[in-house]
Formats: sequence, C-alpha cells, structure tokens
Amino acid sequence: MASTHPVILEMRSITKEFPGVKALSDVSLTVRADEIHAICGENGAGKSTLMKVLSGVYPYGTYDGEIVYQGQVCEFKDIRASEASGIVIIHQELALIPELSITENIFLGNEPTRFGIINWNEARQRTLELLARVGLSDDPDTPVKEIGVGKQQLVEIAKALNKSVRLLILDEPTAALNESDSQHLLDLIRGLKGKGISSIMISHKLNEIEAVADSITIIRDGKTIETLNVAADGVDEDRIIKGMVGRTLESRFPDHEPKIGEVFFEVKDWTVGHPQVADRLVCKGSAFNVRRGEIVGFAGLMGAGRTELARSIFGRSYGRYISGQIIKDGKEVTLRNVPQAIDAGLGYVTEDRKSLGLNLLDDIKATTVSAALHKITHNFVVSEEEEYAVAEDYRKQLRTKTPSVDEGVAKLSGGNQQKVVLAKWMFTDPDLLILDEPTRGIDVGAKYEIYGIIQRLANQGKGVIVISSELPELLGLSDRIYTIFEGSVTGVLPKGEASQESLMKLMTAKKKTA
Repeated sequence: MASTHPVILEMRSITKEFPGVKALSDVSLTVRADEIHAICGENGAGKSTLMKVLSGVYPYGTYDGEIVYQGQVCEFKDIRASEASGIVIIHQELALIPELSITENIFLGNEPTRFGIINWNEARQRTLELLARVGLSDDPDTPVKEIGVGKQQLVEIAKALNKSVRLLILDEPTAALNESDSQHLLDLIRGLKGKGISSIMISHKLNEIEAVADSITIIRDGKTIETLNVAADGVDEDRIIKGMVGRTLESRFPDHEPKIGEVFFEVKDWTVGHPQVADRLVCKGSAFNVRRGEIVGFAGLMGAGRTELARSIFGRSYGRYISGQIIKDGKEVTLRNVPQAIDAGLGYVTEDRKSLGLNLLDDIKATTVSAALHKITHNFVVSEEEEYAVAEDYRKQLRTKTPSVDEGVAKLSGGNQQKVVLAKWMFTDPDLLILDEPTRGIDVGAKYEIYGIIQRLANQGKGVIVISSELPELLGLSDRIYTIFEGSVTGVLPKGEASQESLMKLMTAKKKTA
C-alpha cells in the first residue's frame, strides 16, 4: 500500500562527475515525511556522494539536477545552508572534537550568547534537555573522548536536534557500534519518526534496514535501480541483495591456473580489543589458514573488521591483543611488533597508502628499499648503488610509469604509487603478503596489471591475502574467500561455490553457532 504521507524531499536527475569518473548518473530519490528511507548499494555505488550533494558538501553548481525540499527548489552553497533548512548529515567519521566537552561540541559554532558573551549556563541547561531526548544522562561537562562511540553517535544526534532538524541523514550510523548501542540508536531513529523527523539511512547491515526502514532505494554503479516499499513489497535481505549485486561479472582478470600446496600459515581463535574502547572487541575468535600458492580473499562490509584483523596479525599494529595463535610452517610464532612480523616473512600493503604505506616526502628508490634496508646495508652504510639498482629492477618488473626512480612518490598517480608500495613489500621477499584494498582508487588498466602481479607472487609459492570491498574483484582473483561480519569470520567458500549473493549473505549474518 502506498504511503499517504506528503513528499518532503525530491532529488531529480542528479548527476555528479569527478575528473574521469561519473559518480552519479541521473539519480532520483523521493522521501516522504515521517519515514525512514534507506539507501543501499555496494561500496562505491554513489550513496555517500548523493548525500553530500543533498547536504551541500558538494554545493549547487558542482552537479546537475535539482533538489526540491518542502516544495521549494534548493540551491545549497554549503552545509550551513542545508542545516538552516533543517537538513542535517551525520557522517560515518564523526565530526566531534575529542578534547571538548559534550556541551562545547553540541554548540560549536552555534553558541548561545548574551550581550555578546557566550552564556555557558544556558548552553549547559539546553544540553541536559537534548541529552535526555536521546537517552543519555552523562554530565554535559564530560570530554567527548571519555565516552564510548555509541554515546558519541547520540551526541551527534543531540547536536542535530539542536539545529531544529527535519530531515536527518545518517551515513553508516551503526558501523562502529556494538549490538546494544546499535539497537539503542535504531530505537531512537524510530522514535524521531514519531516526532515529525524523517531520516535517510545509509547502511550495509541489511538486517537493520529490513527492521527499521519504510522505503529502500537501491543504487548501483551511480544509477538508481529501484525504490522498494518495505511493507507492501514484502522486502527481505535476499530481495535487497538481488538489487544490490544484480550485474554480471565482467572478464577483467588475467588467466591463471593456481598451483596450490600445503597449509603453511594458520590463525586460531584470534581475539583483539579495540585500542581505545575497553569493552569492544574488533576480532572475535577468528580462525583461518592460507596454503602455499593460494590467493585467499577476505570479504566484509564497511566496519566488519577486515583491516583490524589483518593489522592485528601483522605485528599487533592495531588493537589490544587478547588471545589467539599464529602458526607458520607448523610452529607457533609470536609477532609482538612489525619488525618481528617482517622477520617472520609477512608483508602488509595497507588500505590507506598515502598515510600508512608511503612517506610522501621520499623518492621511489628510498621507498622501495625501506622495509628491508638490511639487505643493502654494509658496515652500517646503505649502498646507494644497490638502492638504485633494486628500485630500477622493480620499476621495470611492475612497469611503474615514472621518468626516474629519483622521482618523489607524491608526484605519481594512485596506480603507480600502489606499484611502489607493492615493490617495497616484494623486496622483503615475504612468504605471506597481505594486500588491503590493493586496487582502491586506481584505473582499470592498472588494476589488471596488479592482478597479474598478485598471480605471479602466488605462482612463486607465496600465500597472498586480498582484502577488498569489491566482490567481483574477490570472485575473479581468489581461490577461496572468507567472510567477516562484526569482527567474526562467518564462513569460507571455495572459488567454485562463491557468488555475490552467497558472499553477501555471509557478510550480513552472524556466525552460525551449533
């Protein structure tokens, strides 16, 4: 049955382009008053871009199409303009300042004044009222860094309520929350609906969307696929998955005949705590193994814990180790730091190459040798001749486009930067190479070349772990694929049994217990 509530928002034929990329193509969205409207799609489908257009992050004039809100055509020049109309966005990366108090965060840039002086008594009193509306009883003077992530999300909503919000946009609101905090937040969003506040929610947690959404718009490859009425259309997770992944897998991978050997790397009962939040686990009893010559994929939605698992294994470079074993070549190894992990034959290409994988002040040759300097050091002196020769060899092997290995890495394209990071870890000659989003933000041609490099490493008898948000990439590249949901490994499928639908089910479901 169609909703009788009036339309509060229409986004008509929105098209948004970045250099070389059409992020949104003729996308339309209709949201009614007093409803929770979910937006679903794979990573990179264009969901967050659409919401940034709506909220003025991408201002009027930088996109085509029109926004009609409460019957008026809107041309928001910035976030402040959209907030003045009652549209407030809460991004996945919370915009709170950890050192400031709850009160200071809620009123930042919007402080109540009296005779030109900030009236902190009034701000504190209003904070108490706002916190009560979102179910918090914390002292308004508490620094935000001293409350958990779940409470920080509620402070963001209190901040939105202070701005007289009519349309609340939540981008992955429960991605970083535990189950009880997630449930509390979802209950609050339902409660706001009854008080005249509509919500648009982006989430990968399909069970949550099925539970709270009135309507669902599915976006795929920057285009609107369909809008579903949850009650009338009998929507379930399978129906949403079909809309999200309904495309054929293109042939974008070099031919590869794997030569898979015996298991040489195992992780058992791996449990790791969040680095700041004492009661939160980022890895929960995870277990997996890798064979020689095997490419093992790891699939999971944003916030599932794939990177946390990889980094915690790689010399405990993330989180608080609680328990678990790493067994390599039949012997248990303890990797307390990154140098120990490298010495044990592990390499790790990080998800964020610019801040964690590269020193942007270095040149190519210095970067290439940086993880294994001992190999070209004699009598405590690094051989510049060997440094140059090694870097030049990898430049040729990986076909890195650069005038010279003396070039600064900051000047390279994303794909060529990624090749330099790969060279850095290949030079360490690892037995196991972990690649976290190895093709993120690079063009199709460079992707094909990197797939070939990964296959060549496997052919040399190395184990390769590939973490990727792109299911077609994992399906085209991997010999086996593990799935992760909320910090737990929920399943593993061999190449022959894996499909986008079967993986998505495991990626959005808790581990089945006997």
